[in-house]
Amino acid sequence: MAILRNKLRPFSIACFVGLAGFVALAACLGYGQTKDTCLDCHSALPDPLGVSQEKFSQDIHAQMGLTCASCHGGDPTSDDPDKAMSRKAGWKGKIDRKRIPELCGSCHSDPAYIRRFNPSLRTDQLGQYHTSVHGKRLVAGDTKVAVCTDCHSVHDLRAPSDPRSTVNPVNVANTCARCHADASYMKEYSIPTDQFAKYSTSVHHQALTVRGDLSAPTCTTCHGNHGAAPPGVDRVENVCSNCHTFQAQMYEKSSHKEAFQSASLPGCVVCHSNHAIVHPTDAKLGAGPEGVCMRCHTPGDSCDQARVALLISLGRLDEAIKSADQVLHVAESSGMEVSEARLGQDQARDSLTKARVTIHSFRQDLVDQDIQAGLKIAAQNLRAGKAAMVERNHRRLGLGISLIAVGIVLAGLWLYIKKIES
Repeated sequence: MAILRNKLRPFSIACFVGLAGFVALAACLGYGQTKDTCLDCHSALPDPLGVSQEKFSQDIHAQMGLTCASCHGGDPTSDDPDKAMSRKAGWKGKIDRKRIPELCGSCHSDPAYIRRFNPSLRTDQLGQYHTSVHGKRLVAGDTKVAVCTDCHSVHDLRAPSDPRSTVNPVNVANTCARCHADASYMKEYSIPTDQFAKYSTSVHHQALTVRGDLSAPTCTTCHGNHGAAPPGVDRVENVCSNCHTFQAQMYEKSSHKEAFQSASLPGCVVCHSNHAIVHPTDAKLGAGPEGVCMRCHTPGDSCDQARVALLISLGRLDEAIKSADQVLHVAESSGMEVSEARLGQDQARDSLTKARVTIHSFRQDLVDQDIQAGLKIAAQNLRAGKAAMVERNHRRLGLGISLIAVGIVLAGLWLYIKKIES
């Protein structure tokens, strides 16, 4: 037994030394510090003071190793409330709304510090915020305006890529609407509060929420996020052109640009609205309730005549494409090979789309270039479809004659057999 103890002693000593070393390393790295008296108390409190361990564990800051003391100060390892919340321990307590941007900026404006967690994260958010309407009004003493925690939440902040995040593209409009759709809250600012209701009906909202296109515009796409400012600070067409590049290029060639600027009209918004942007159709050129041209123009004037000519041109190409589609569909359903013409129809539709974009130039000559190119392609495809139908008819005729011939031969054989039998 003594011999066994002597043999095991070096192994026991090694285990003890290894365990002691691991404990020391864990203490140095902070892994040994699991006590958090902040959460021990606040998890039992009701809202707004209540913060559960589960809720805080979802916070991006907690996942990066930050604690309550990182923002509020104090000593979360002390069981003595007087020591845990002492000024000597850096206790700040509740953060005043005016101080929130600066508190968040104390970390988020430090590139060296932020680089440790996310090298790609921007560090100019605080500077941008100071240029915004929100930031300027906060400095002026208006504490109702949005600060960091209003948009990003407080103790359960999530990365913008997280679908549960209040600043995820899908949720941004709802976050902004918490203030901007509240008529009583926004009363003193004398600005509309129907933006969210209108946006909810827009083609942008449909693309984002129904089709799941995260690149579709939401509030921050047009108004900015930390440096939020109304589009009127510059020109609204400059905002729209960030996505609608070709439409903007055509608008630059249009007589509307000079006319709108001289009348101080907000560019794209005149025809398309701003928040309630619906899917544009050729009916916008019409004289009906969906038409926009006649809101400004007089019936019969030169612009009205140009409008009618453009609408007729678009209609001709649209009808030509539909006619070719119909013939090609019948030919394809009959088993004819028309795949090349089918592919050509995509080119014709592209010409129609391009013509509709070129409408923003409001120049008949430029639109006609696209219309004529589309008509030429649609006509070729229509001829291909008709040729396929002719070939189909020939095949059917040949098949019919063959079947008749086969039938005559069979009938002759039957009569011959009958004659032999008799």
